[in-house]
Amino acid sequence: MDASIEIGRIREAAEVIDPVFLNTPQYFCEPLSESLGVATVLKVESVNPIRSFKGRGAEYLLHRLGPQPAGLVCASAGNFGQGMAYAARTRGLSLTVFAAVTANPLKIARMRALGAKVIPDGHDFDEAKDGAMRHAKETGAYYVEDGLLGPIAEGAGTIALELLRMTGPLDAVLVPLGNGSLINGMGLWLKRASPATRIIAVCPAGAPSMEISWRAGKPVSTGPTDTIADGIAVRVPVPEALEIMRTAVDEVMLVSDADIGEAMRLLYRAAGIVVEPAGAAGIAAVANRRDELAGKRVAVPLTGGNLTDEQLRLWLY
Repeated sequence: MDASIEIGRIREAAEVIDPVFLNTPQYFCEPLSESLGVATVLKVESVNPIRSFKGRGAEYLLHRLGPQPAGLVCASAGNFGQGMAYAARTRGLSLTVFAAVTANPLKIARMRALGAKVIPDGHDFDEAKDGAMRHAKETGAYYVEDGLLGPIAEGAGTIALELLRMTGPLDAVLVPLGNGSLINGMGLWLKRASPATRIIAVCPAGAPSMEISWRAGKPVSTGPTDTIADGIAVRVPVPEALEIMRTAVDEVMLVSDADIGEAMRLLYRAAGIVVEPAGAAGIAAVANRRDELAGKRVAVPLTGGNLTDEQLRLWLY
């Protein structure tokens, strides 16, 4: 199994993914649009058992993989691990997740509640990946890397398939960018089905490796990340994902933590939706580009909503 993404498989994913992750709310949000000065369609991916879009890709991946007698192993900041745990439990598969010692404790607890064995290892996501790869070599477990395997992106691409069922064209879609599965799956579907739509990927300024790599045309690793958006805090890009982005994405931009925090509060006030920092990155980008996007119709996936009580008090109240 490789990184390639096929349009036909995105269609298939929309038929076989557990329906609990499909057909999430999508609507023109009038109060938010008035605040931003941009006609904004929200795609709410936090209303499901794991509160993020990651269940789509995990579900389709395990559908394609079939039985794995030695089990599965992955690294995760928390949301992908929850998606994998949910899909693995449904199929009776064992799963080990490596997570940074600094990972969100709520996400850790939920991965364990879904049946995953969670091993804290490393100071960030990319160090946790190293631990997961070692585990795979030692045990024979199938190593799952988000951003590398095509079915994960194909599952995520079903978000774009659903968005285009709405009436009216989309001038742009602004998508949080971590390892690249979401932007590549959505971007390739949109390039095929709505070529006039501009595809903009959004990274946190405190984790700029994907944006730097995009501009450089090659993978560029950076030093330690420093951002509240842990779900998209990538330090070491996946080369295969970057290569696919060349045909799936029009632009990659950065947003600050301050912009992300304000976007979280704006979503709460204007739409009544609680999202985690990574989930608000797209709205932060719309706010930054409000002059350029004025008079246009844009869509933004709100990719996750896993926040601890402390984070809610710190960032929303």
